[in-house]
Amino acid sequence: MARAVRVLIVDDSALVRNILSQGLALDPGIEVVGTASDPYIARDKIIELQPDVLTLDVEMPRMDGVAFLRKLMPQFPVPVVMVSSLTQRGKQITMEALDAGAVDFVAKPTSNVASGLNAMLMELRSKVKIAATANVSHWKGKRPAAAVQAPVATSSALAESTDKVIAIGASTGGTEAIRRVIEKFPATTAGTVIVQHMPGGFTKMFSDRLNQLCAMQVKEAEHGDRVRAGLILIAPGGKQLEIVRSGGFYQVRLGGEEKVSGHCPSVDVMMNSVARHVGANAVGAMLTGMGQDGAQGMLAMRQAGARCIAQDEASSVVFGMPKVAFEKGGAERLVPLENIAQSLLSFISEKR
Repeated sequence: MARAVRVLIVDDSALVRNILSQGLALDPGIEVVGTASDPYIARDKIIELQPDVLTLDVEMPRMDGVAFLRKLMPQFPVPVVMVSSLTQRGKQITMEALDAGAVDFVAKPTSNVASGLNAMLMELRSKVKIAATANVSHWKGKRPAAAVQAPVATSSALAESTDKVIAIGASTGGTEAIRRVIEKFPATTAGTVIVQHMPGGFTKMFSDRLNQLCAMQVKEAEHGDRVRAGLILIAPGGKQLEIVRSGGFYQVRLGGEEKVSGHCPSVDVMMNSVARHVGANAVGAMLTGMGQDGAQGMLAMRQAGARCIAQDEASSVVFGMPKVAFEKGGAERLVPLENIAQSLLSFISEKR
């Protein structure tokens, strides 16, 4: 029988530590091995208890969760699930935590606490078990990235039209993977559409952060946005995104809020629309993530003539979505994360 996932809970609130401990203990596949009220205590307990997964509050006294992660991950890489409140401050600091090495996050309920608590704990139990499979070894010895001065996209890049589309899907571990790919895109790269599994409210913050780091303009997609060279559109959390043809160009259509393949936004929804409306003028990439969302959509893209790749196991935090996309025939090959940008740019160049 598989060993239970050993979890250390880090939160400054005794009440929250108790709620999370009891909620996680409901799953026989999870064992709470300890709790800590601040990062200093947590560090000692990580060394002592060797947990498989950490749950970490984002705003704490003495040291916030992000500062702790930046110190922790290069020394003791361990999968971390952030437990965050849905405040504007919380959104920003949660995005910073993902940049600093956190695998995923769960939002604390702020209204309807009684009913929201059970849903949150169910989500946390699921994400803790997913996090236990994550590969975070690449953080060992890593030095924090220096601040990057974002290049300014030229007006010609923003004005240039294109009939090429890059479609990217990702989930667990995807926030860092996406950044590492699109940072390498020149300002005039073909219009790019990205679905990252993330709830509403966080995708705007995610887009804004990426916009500071990339030569291309990055924004949260809005209904009717044109897909054009120099622009990266991030699907908004809680809404399905499709790409449709409008005359001689492509644009975004935002639709329902029902989950497809277990997610909203869904990579399958986006990639199926790319297959239908863009066809051989598209290229696709499947990055790290749990499950199989996007595998069927990427296969449809390939069948429509698109070139598609997936992230390889060694560089994936969770080798789920890329693995299934490859096995089902949607991705033609597996590629290390560091080579994905160049592969996509080569495919786009071929299509020209």
